[in-house]
Parts: sequence; structure tokens; C-alpha cells
Amino acid sequence: MTEGSQRPSAGPLAHFVHLAKSVVPPMNPAGRPFVVGGLVGTYLVRKLSRRAGVGGALLTAWLAWFFREPARVTPTRAGVVVAAADGAVSHVQRAVPPPELGLGAVERTRVSVFLSVFDVHVQRSPIGGEVLRAAYRPGKFLSADLDKASDDNERNSLLLRTADGRHEVVVVQIAGLIARRIVCHAREGASLDAGETYGLIRFGSRVDIYLPEGSRVLVEPGQRTVGGETVVAELPEG
Repeated sequence: MTEGSQRPSAGPLAHFVHLAKSVVPPMNPAGRPFVVGGLVGTYLVRKLSRRAGVGGALLTAWLAWFFREPARVTPTRAGVVVAAADGAVSHVQRAVPPPELGLGAVERTRVSVFLSVFDVHVQRSPIGGEVLRAAYRPGKFLSADLDKASDDNERNSLLLRTADGRHEVVVVQIAGLIARRIVCHAREGASLDAGETYGLIRFGSRVDIYLPEGSRVLVEPGQRTVGGETVVAELPEG
């Protein structure tokens, strides 16, 4: 290549692919079996009915969209707790953490976020730190927007400790009315970065965060949260 010459620009197809990747979020691996099953089902149904095949294709596309995992920019400011999920804040109240974590009966401030079937359903770590405990408990499948869902529904709880060892935060995945599967990849002793994806709940659910005493809550019921980005609270300085 002579001096002053320029490399040829990428073709229209390459540009379109790059643009699509920047706009269409990737899919969480937990959704792949559903999408593959949808594709196979669509192929088989289409042989019998073209119209049914179109319906199958739309359902498969919806499944791929449901299991999306968009990139997020997590605040780097120290001492903050970010939202563990996309959704709407349903409750900010005092409550006892799940007993299976062994934290006793002392109430903490709990911020609950309800996820509809239209929200991103991956869960992200609210803080950076170590997983001290991970506990699964089977239960009911009440509507996740009900207050008693935190106590009665199937759930998976994590007790996290900040990297500096000063604070502990609890995050709980709760199944909903049509949710039937909680996926959690975090294990005891593992380290998570703030905003890192650690799990997923399928088809409508709720996520609770229990904060240390003295934390300053920065969200209100009805407010929308963006998982991994919205700051829901500031940890106490002491």
C-alpha cells in the first residue's frame, strides 16, 4: 500500500452486521435450549401449515428477545448498590431477610423490583464482592407483585460481602405466577463484580435487595430500574 493511500472501507454487508450487533442485544445462554426448540418446532409445523409456521417463527423470535442480555455500564463510584434487575420498584419496606441465610430476625430495608414478561430477565450483582452464602428454597408461585411473594414463593438467595469487607447485602431471586425456573450461576466463595450477570428467572418474577442498616435508599415505589446501572442505594460510610 503506497503512502497516503487508505484501506478500502468495509462493504455494506459488513457494516449492516456491525450495526445489527450494536443494536440487537446478545442472548443469555439459558435461553438457547428454548430458542433451538422453537426453531425445530417451527420447521416441523411449517411443513403442515405455512400460517402456523409464521406463528412459530414469531414465538421463537419472542423467546430470543425475552432471554436478551444487553450490555450495561455499571457506575464505578464506591459505596453504591445498583439494581439487580430491570423492572419497577414495587416495595421499599422493612423486612427480615430469608431465614435460610442464617442472618437472624433483625429487619433490614428491602427494595423489591417486579419484572414483567416484557423486562430483561437476567439478574446482576448489586455490589462487587464475595458470595458468602447461596441458598435455594422451594415454594409457591404466587403473583410476584404481591408482598407475601417474598416469603412464600420459590426463591434463591445470595449473601454478598463488599470487597472491603465492611458491608453485607442480600439479593433474592423470586419466582412469579408463571415463572417455573430460577437459574443461578453464583456459588459460595465466588467473587462477583458489580453489575455482573449471575442468574436469570424465566417468565415473570421479582428480585429483592436487603440493605445494611444506615443505607440511604435512592429509589421510590413505581420507579423503573435498569439492572446493573440504576443506583438504588448508598451504603453507610461507617
